[in-house]
Amino acid sequence: MKLALLASLIASAAAFAPSSSTGARSSTALAAGKKSQALPFLPYPENLSGYVGDVGFDPFRFSDFAPMDFLAEAEIKHGRICMLATVGWIAVDLGVRVYPVPAGLEGLTAATAHDASVAQGGLGQVFGWCALAEMASWIGVAQMLQGSGREPGYFGFDPLNLKGKNEAEMNNMKLKEIKNGRLAMLAFSGICTQSVLFDKTFPF
Repeated sequence: MKLALLASLIASAAAFAPSSSTGARSSTALAAGKKSQALPFLPYPENLSGYVGDVGFDPFRFSDFAPMDFLAEAEIKHGRICMLATVGWIAVDLGVRVYPVPAGLEGLTAATAHDASVAQGGLGQVFGWCALAEMASWIGVAQMLQGSGREPGYFGFDPLNLKGKNEAEMNNMKLKEIKNGRLAMLAFSGICTQSVLFDKTFPF
């Protein structure tokens, strides 16, 4: 649980790295004195320019030394994970279960389920499947970083047929995903902290 809490806090701190194609750093914005929209007391990180969701938030200047497509991919992935995790954590606290409940996992909260699932062995299986998904997804990420033209976070999964929308509508949907993902990263960090430190369940 401590590892999960630490990972979620790191994810939320590294959030806000927007999403589209890699840009080269230039001194134009600095020379003009352009400031960050999110942090107006800091210079604008010009490598963020052109990415959906860009508000100039990069206080540690990760975009100066890491590929922007990689940062965007990481933000989208962690946002998606935390959106699912937030819903899942609250659902478990509200009593939602997948039946039949395995022996040893009865009557648990989302916070206490972690250690019990490790002891029971189920979480090891989850870890294994996640590792396989991560390895498979790296193929697309590696190709993207080599200039394949793939957009960060794109895996061809489009059950709502959003691809049929125009560019403005698509960018609006991407922005909604990024904003909800950022909110979820912060929310999940708060949920973990409140649940573990104060032994509270939803609504915390």
